[in-house]
Amino acid sequence: MKNKIPIAKIGKTYGVKGWVKVHFLTDFPEQFKAGKTFEADKITLTIENINRKNNTIKFLDFNTPEEAKKLTNRTIYSDETQSHNDIKLKKDEYFWFDIIGSEVYEEDKLLGIVEDINRINDIDYIVVKVDKSMQTDGQPKRFLFDFKRHIVEVDTKNKKLIVQDTIPILEAS
Repeated sequence: MKNKIPIAKIGKTYGVKGWVKVHFLTDFPEQFKAGKTFEADKITLTIENINRKNNTIKFLDFNTPEEAKKLTNRTIYSDETQSHNDIKLKKDEYFWFDIIGSEVYEEDKLLGIVEDINRINDIDYIVVKVDKSMQTDGQPKRFLFDFKRHIVEVDTKNKKLIVQDTIPILEAS
C-alpha cells in the first residue's frame, strides 16, 4: 500500500469470540463496515462484524481471544485512493492529506507551505513552513493558525489555501 494513512489502532481482546477493541484515529469511523478489508502492519484484515456502541471489531478468521491477541497494538491503514472512494465528504470537509503540502496565501503573498496539521482540543491547527521570502530577521521558520478561524478558501486540486488575519500571527511568532 502506497502512502499509508493510519486510521485505527487495535487494542486488547474483548470477550471470548475473537473481538478486539479499536481506537479510531480518523474522523470517519463509518468507513469500518462488515466485509471491508484493510492493511494492518504486514497483514490483511477483513471485518466480519463491528459493534459501534463499544468500538469493537471481529475480524474474519480470528475466532478466539488467543488468535485475536496477535492483533493487539497493530495499526490499521487506509490510503488516499481508498479514503476518497470510501468516504463522502460534506461541504467544507477535507482530508488532511489533501491539505498538507498546499501553498498558503494571504493578500496574494505566499506565506509558506502546509507542513502538518495538529489537533489540540478539537481545534485543527495548520503548521506552515514559512516561505524564505517571508523570513526576515528574527522571523520564525514555522507558525500555526486555527483552520476554521483563518481559512477563506481551500483549493485541494491546486493545493492552495487562501487565508486571512494570519500575517499578524506570523509576525508575533
